[in-house]
Amino acid sequence: MRYSELIQLYFERSTALQWYWTLYVVVIGGLLAFSSIRKRPDAITGILVTVLYCCFAYKNLGAIQDTLTQRQAVLQAIRDVPLSATNAPGTNGVGDRVNATLVEDDLRGTRFFHVACDVLTVAAIWAMELRRVRAARAERGKQSDLSA
Repeated sequence: MRYSELIQLYFERSTALQWYWTLYVVVIGGLLAFSSIRKRPDAITGILVTVLYCCFAYKNLGAIQDTLTQRQAVLQAIRDVPLSATNAPGTNGVGDRVNATLVEDDLRGTRFFHVACDVLTVAAIWAMELRRVRAARAERGKQSDLSA
């Protein structure tokens, strides 16, 4: 592969990675919006939403890790290209400048961040469910006080 093709592939993998993160954020936002709009407590719905979200998060993390691994392989291939090939006459050292901006991602840090966000999302879902349960109990308490 030529240097220009490797650079293009690197940025294609970067775009794919960004889409996985965007999808992840949109799903979390929609899930939290859904959870906050619900009025009545329902443990079955909470359990189903939690399980489905965990399945999604697991697959999303796998896709992110695969894409990061692919991007790192492309980055290594870019770094293996001789500098003479990246800095051809008339390019003014573009290869040096571009290579300096290509960063290697921390796979462990990415995994930790994703899992931490997953835990916080599930905690938020159940905090909202607990709030609905408490509100329903308080409402029943008020109704029993009025009837007595």
